[in-house]
Amino acid sequence: MALELPDGIRINKYMSDAGICSRREADRLVEEGKVLIDGRVAEVGARVFPGQKVTVAGREALATRSEDKVILAYNKPKGVECTSDRTNPDNIIDKIGYSKRVYTIGRLDKSSCGLILLTNDGDMAYRISKAGDNHEKEYIVRVDRPFPDEFLVKMAAGVPLEEKMTAPCKVERLGPQMFRIVLIQGLNRQIRRMCEYFDFKVVYLKRVRVMNILLGDLEPGTYREITKKEQDVLRALLDGRRPGSKRTIAPPPARPTRPERPIAPSGPRPERPSAPSGPRPGAPRRPGEGDRPRTGVRRY
Repeated sequence: MALELPDGIRINKYMSDAGICSRREADRLVEEGKVLIDGRVAEVGARVFPGQKVTVAGREALATRSEDKVILAYNKPKGVECTSDRTNPDNIIDKIGYSKRVYTIGRLDKSSCGLILLTNDGDMAYRISKAGDNHEKEYIVRVDRPFPDEFLVKMAAGVPLEEKMTAPCKVERLGPQMFRIVLIQGLNRQIRRMCEYFDFKVVYLKRVRVMNILLGDLEPGTYREITKKEQDVLRALLDGRRPGSKRTIAPPPARPTRPERPIAPSGPRPERPSAPSGPRPGAPRRPGEGDRPRTGVRRY
């Protein structure tokens, strides 16, 4: 396991692998001085070596055995906050009340509802959360007033936000004020900000899918452990494989590019040499053609 590497691992990964919290949350706890390594306050980027004892807020952080790792699908109600901070009365950990120590994979706004995944598998959480891997997340959205088809076309093409242009996405109309959207990015409040750019306000936002994991008919405030089949498909997608195959999906071949034409030099073009008069050398002649004088009259 990663926790047993002889050269040690970073403290945030150690805490993530131990099922304490996500790597981002671990960095925050370290900065707040709540993490100790062998009784000494840890620093961001510190490494943990075999035999060392790590405590977080007075509790020892122990490795999670592979057979104890779990992934939960939870239907988060509006108002629940995706944080492991137990001092927050709306924290998701107390709301879910799971017997093992888990934390969220990614986030879902407090004012949003729907599917959120939780786990104690640090490696799995890290791989799913990597925004650069184009992992699909699907949402149902309702805005404050009816919108034209042009709004969906522009949303799908990409919207300029403060930090970057959003990636092209799939958008489908579900009603006069409702649409379905599939994102491959995880920018902060992305859908709400995309709608605000076109002067629409989101009044309802529900996540219904993360990669191959579906919300389905899971009741708000309840959770389920994802099935073995779902885990296998999820791992295949993370590995870049088709579910049920051991072969990695190769990226499509790049389209051949047409070689660019050389740019002609500026300035006047050189004059072409005038063609010599008379027939080309070696061209066949009609009898007597070379003996008659040429005139401007065409003979028929």
